[in-house]
Amino acid sequence: TSHPPPCRLLSTIAQFNSISYNKYTMKFLCVAATALATATAFTTSPGAFTTAPTSPALNDVFTAPGAAHRTRRGIVLADGKANAIRDRITTVNNTKKITSAMKLVAAAKVRRAQDSVMATRPFSETLQSVFGGLIARLGGEAADLPLLTQREVNKVTLVVITGDRGLCGGYNSFMIKKAEARYKELEKQGIACDFILIGKKAVTYFKRREYPIRKTYDCGQNPNSKEALAISEEIINTFLSGETDAVELLYTKFLSLIASQPSVRTLVPFSASEISQQGDEVFQLTSAGGDFAVDRKELEVAEPQDFPNDMIFEQDPLQIVNSILPLYLNGQILRTLQESVASELAARMQSMQSASDNAGALAKRLSQEYNRARQASVTAEILEIVSGASALE
Repeated sequence: TSHPPPCRLLSTIAQFNSISYNKYTMKFLCVAATALATATAFTTSPGAFTTAPTSPALNDVFTAPGAAHRTRRGIVLADGKANAIRDRITTVNNTKKITSAMKLVAAAKVRRAQDSVMATRPFSETLQSVFGGLIARLGGEAADLPLLTQREVNKVTLVVITGDRGLCGGYNSFMIKKAEARYKELEKQGIACDFILIGKKAVTYFKRREYPIRKTYDCGQNPNSKEALAISEEIINTFLSGETDAVELLYTKFLSLIASQPSVRTLVPFSASEISQQGDEVFQLTSAGGDFAVDRKELEVAEPQDFPNDMIFEQDPLQIVNSILPLYLNGQILRTLQESVASELAARMQSMQSASDNAGALAKRLSQEYNRARQASVTAEILEIVSGASALE
């Protein structure tokens, strides 16, 4: 047999060694690529596998405060689904922080409203005591006062108290619906009606629907006696001038942090027995056990002041009673404003708490979706690499 030349044999051996070398090299590269893709999927830092920085630029990244955070990169998928979910999770968590902060702000304002009610209580008690003593001294003579005179009702003025802002659940809508229902009820009885509106929400609603409006006022977060005086003067002037025969007040009675009640009461004309015999109650915001709560306390009726029969008044007692009635109305308006504001803030607290809970639940669900999308992406990449490695075998 003939043998091939030595040069041809060496070439054949070199070619065989090259093919074997390339085959094992490709397998090694496939395995290395699989490991690298798996590690990349579970890290967010580009230098996750670097043990020692090899350049001044990398040293700056690892030593500068906050630099690592600025260079972080999330998983980038072909469809962008995981990135969109991650951005939405961040937005939801930021919203939850805002709603939690708004709840705490509302709680602080409720406590301030509570302090305002307690500050006006001594004046109200003294006024009620003096009025009760004067009514007992005068007897039936007090019935001749204009503000105590009952007359035939042909027209009623409704004083409606709402808030200036939203984000407080159904607080504003409940009161607006109550006022609208009362207006229609009076119209069915053949009684004319108009409005004195307190709060921007009520003003906007009734103006758009062209209801008869006599006067409008804003309802701030901290009512004071000056605002109450302007409202009470408008009510008294309207009644004494004969433009209306009765004035009804629609406000939200503060019951607790989770409950409030839209209420209706007659302001003018007054009832002497109601003024002298009506009790009162105060509320106090507490944080027992880490949760906000309200303690209510019923207050007894102030005892009528005892005026001796031989006491000589510098002014006529009728004039004194007539001057006390506007002060009493002013106090009642201020008290109902404070109670309405407390109800609005309590409703806002509950609304913000519900929003925070919903944001937390949504963030949890989005995190689960993000994890599923990330795992699906990693699995798909591993399968592609393994399939490529198997095809080369």
